[in-house]
Amino acid sequence: MTQLSYHLTTLGCPKNEADSSGMETLLRDASAAPQSRPDEADVIIVNTCGFLQDAIQESLDVLQERAARKEPHQTLIAAGCLAQRQGDLILETVPEVDGLLGTRRWREIVPMIRALREGQGRRRQEAYALLGDAEDPDHPLPMARAVTAGSAYLKISDGCNAPCAFCTIPSFKGKLWSQPVDALLSEAQSLVEGGAREIVVVAQDTTDYGRDRNEPDSLAHLLSTLCRRCGSDLRWLRLMYAYPGHVTDALIETMAREERIVPYLDIPLQHGDPATLRRMRRPHRLDMVHDHIRKLRAAMPDVALRTTFIVGFPGETEREFENLLQFVEEIAFDRVGAFQFSPEPGTPSFDLSHQVPDEVKEERWHRLMAHQQPIGLARNQAQIGRSLEVLIEGSGMDEDNRTVLVGRSYRDAPEVDGLVLIPDAPETPVGTMMQVHVTGAMPYDLVGEVLEPMTFSDPAAANASSPILMENPFP
Repeated sequence: MTQLSYHLTTLGCPKNEADSSGMETLLRDASAAPQSRPDEADVIIVNTCGFLQDAIQESLDVLQERAARKEPHQTLIAAGCLAQRQGDLILETVPEVDGLLGTRRWREIVPMIRALREGQGRRRQEAYALLGDAEDPDHPLPMARAVTAGSAYLKISDGCNAPCAFCTIPSFKGKLWSQPVDALLSEAQSLVEGGAREIVVVAQDTTDYGRDRNEPDSLAHLLSTLCRRCGSDLRWLRLMYAYPGHVTDALIETMAREERIVPYLDIPLQHGDPATLRRMRRPHRLDMVHDHIRKLRAAMPDVALRTTFIVGFPGETEREFENLLQFVEEIAFDRVGAFQFSPEPGTPSFDLSHQVPDEVKEERWHRLMAHQQPIGLARNQAQIGRSLEVLIEGSGMDEDNRTVLVGRSYRDAPEVDGLVLIPDAPETPVGTMMQVHVTGAMPYDLVGEVLEPMTFSDPAAANASSPILMENPFP
């Protein structure tokens, strides 16, 4: 039979990227060939996001665009969060969708495609759906091999036990489920062998890892073991999405002790006013947050701290918002992301009274970002004169036709933080790490010059993978 081909589009957050990487591993192991263009693929997969209304609309728009160009021989699958959360909405809006694949069933992508290609899917205009819980949730996940520009995501758990009033995730992701340590070690080693110089640890709440297995504080043990097992080719281990109340002394000590765990932590705090945080059903003891920050900076003086906030939550007064601005100034975060509150159906905050008008949300968002900008600039200016290790992600040309290398330091997570720009530099393969002397700073980015290249063996492997060929299971 002719080899099957597929095109996969990923929308949303790094957790979706990790799931897509797992699906690609399964597809490649089944001898399916990736295609860069959807119109050239037999199977078109869209890994959707359903977190906020804007993300829902983007997912529907992409599905409609794919459906409009779909040929009779092609199969269209909507996977991920929106398929799990509102599959009926997808089918109502995009009836050309052939299959719905939920967030907890993506490991069944190959049997789903097999069923659809054998004609077991579209019956009486109903899409073939695999939603709900996986039949064997404890079965090890496939080892992801997606390494981009020397960086890869390692998803250590799924689901969430937090009761946040604004969040839809538990409704379609379910309760916390932590992957077994052995499976994560095997996946991490595979990623490093595939060219990863940086592993970014992600989950809905990374610091909750192991609690569902009655193993509290097991994240510190996992990180230490990853450092030991992955060898010297792993340079950076980065931790994202730490819940405020779960940043333990053991975790801080481990981060400070292990050289390859970068001094960087993303702690989504959501607000800086206790009353707002109570309504959000979030940890509201700001003294605890200040204590965490003091400990982190005492243990790692160069630690880079990132957070995210929501402005315009129902009932947010001008005084509460001003308390948020004061909190931002007191902590002096390196990076701040902000969102305007979006009322999501099915969440406790959807029909709360005292909804904040959209124009007020917009104004507060701009004010928050303007308030953070000089703080971020000052944090960046403190790097001038330092030598930083930089992971090269690409290059371009400036207005003077000079090559400018683009990379990231330990202070920058992929896709969400700033960059290090290196003008007038020699062409350098993506995935190379080098020492850069910082010569300038902007609110979000740094400028530097090359000191000493630190090229690892075969940096081109940063974009490569080695699929294991098996007998083709597709008809």
